[in-house]
Amino acid sequence: MSLPENLKWAFATQTSWLQTIFRILLGAALLFAGISHLTFNRAEFVAQVPYWVPLATDSVVVLSGIVEIILGLSLVVLYKYKALVGWAAATFFVLIFPGNISQYMNEVDAFGLDSDTARLVRLFFQPVLIVWALWSTGAWKAFKNRNK
Repeated sequence: MSLPENLKWAFATQTSWLQTIFRILLGAALLFAGISHLTFNRAEFVAQVPYWVPLATDSVVVLSGIVEIILGLSLVVLYKYKALVGWAAATFFVLIFPGNISQYMNEVDAFGLDSDTARLVRLFFQPVLIVWALWSTGAWKAFKNRNK
């Protein structure tokens, strides 16, 4: 099977041993978070779902947990596709950011974030996760170099 020409950049990605370690750590963290969505932290995650999401809150938690498990496993085992998985993980972090904003704006206590300051500080970590996903997988570098 031959790759489409416009996707070949995603498979020529080289990363350092440090990036590999951070990619695997991010994968493990996502895997853990996904499992916790479906088990012991379910109520905490339900509390974070914005009121305007047009699905049942429990369904959103289950679906996002499944996506996190898939992304976590993919970051660990699909190393040949790491750049594409990196973009997928970064996109996921962007898509769930409204939940964190909603938690702050609606003053929802969850995960021990029981003050406006704690909830606000948490918002600054979402961009860190996005950068982590793109850097550790070499996704940004691969995309930047796609026409070379």
